[in-house]
Amino acid sequence: MKYVLGYRCSVCDSFYPFKEEMMICPVCKDSGILDLVYDYKNLKKFMRVDYFKENHEYNIWRYKELLPIRNDFIDNSLRVGWTPLYKSNKVSIKYKVDNLYFKDEGMNPTQSLKDRASVIGCIKALEANKRVVCCSSTGNAASSLAGNAAKLGLETVIFVPKRAPIGKLAQLLAFGAKVIKVDGDYKAAYDLSRQAIDKYGFYNRNAAINPNLVEGKKTVAYEIWEQLDYQLTDWVIVSVGDGCTIAGVYKGFFDLKSLGLIEKIPRIMGVQSEGCSPINDAYHNDLVVRESVEDTIADSIAVGIPRNPIKALNAVKNSNGTYLKVSDNEILEALKELGALEGIFAEPAAACSYAGLIKGRKEEVIKDKESVTVIITGNGLKDTKNALTIINEPVDLKNNFQDFIDYMEGERVINE
Repeated sequence: MKYVLGYRCSVCDSFYPFKEEMMICPVCKDSGILDLVYDYKNLKKFMRVDYFKENHEYNIWRYKELLPIRNDFIDNSLRVGWTPLYKSNKVSIKYKVDNLYFKDEGMNPTQSLKDRASVIGCIKALEANKRVVCCSSTGNAASSLAGNAAKLGLETVIFVPKRAPIGKLAQLLAFGAKVIKVDGDYKAAYDLSRQAIDKYGFYNRNAAINPNLVEGKKTVAYEIWEQLDYQLTDWVIVSVGDGCTIAGVYKGFFDLKSLGLIEKIPRIMGVQSEGCSPINDAYHNDLVVRESVEDTIADSIAVGIPRNPIKALNAVKNSNGTYLKVSDNEILEALKELGALEGIFAEPAAACSYAGLIKGRKEEVIKDKESVTVIITGNGLKDTKNALTIINEPVDLKNNFQDFIDYMEGERVINE
């Protein structure tokens, strides 16, 4: 934390030197989402490529000098980060992308990228002597918070909309969270969480409000850079809901550029579902972000009122990227294809980014010879209900080997 200089407001651009923790700009209030500012001048003195090569701590804490935390509690946390980056075998051939990679965030402890934010939130709660952490979530942030908090001895109060998938609810309850299932959408869950935080003084893990959490998410960008042997692809694709994840991806690359470790930030593509696409619509129509319905199977990115739209829009604008939106059918087909061709099981919200790759190639947004990294934000076991609507059912056979032979020959799957 010694390299944190202060905060900058994403709305009015005011700078506030670091004296104590801040959540929002005192002038712009809730719309004034803050961004942490680092002392890149002094970080440059030692943070070169060799610094990373010589670091053998393969988790999120390998980047602790670029995070707003003290070191007091990090040894007791779950092992977050350093998820695999796979080079594509079949998809790259099908869509003619010579260098295509998948960053599988489903390999984090609670199976989503949100662990990167939650572990930071839990550490900050301990630093602030808070014993209870609270958030609203469509599912992944909630289960992530509950798991990381349980490991660090914290209690959690979590508000989820009534549509939250059973897989994510099961995780929450297994981790001992106090789960409030709100009869309403994400907006309703968020509003109740804010009231609870204000009344009881819980630590606020809501990512759009808490600037520390984007800092955790940005570490996925560092890892992509390292795992590509200190290079980057032309494009990085990520699904978008509240806007915090894409903001974190951009912030990570911004840090690397500010440190002189990369020459330019890769083009970032944000992908939303057609059933809930307020940031995409604002980007393409040059409008302010307006409230959207939340009508999509991709529950993790079904956020009708994004809380971090400015950073989400700037991430794409400042990287010369773009936004796309895809249908639920395209998401389901992408989910099925990603599993069958690459062995990665993604939940619908995570498969949304892969659907964006497919659409981006078909519409020639991504050109021939351009390289791509697709971030898969969460594991498919979090939402098996929707996956089962698109994948093949098991084959029912009697306990008779001849029946199996007949099936194999009928399906022409035997070796000729």
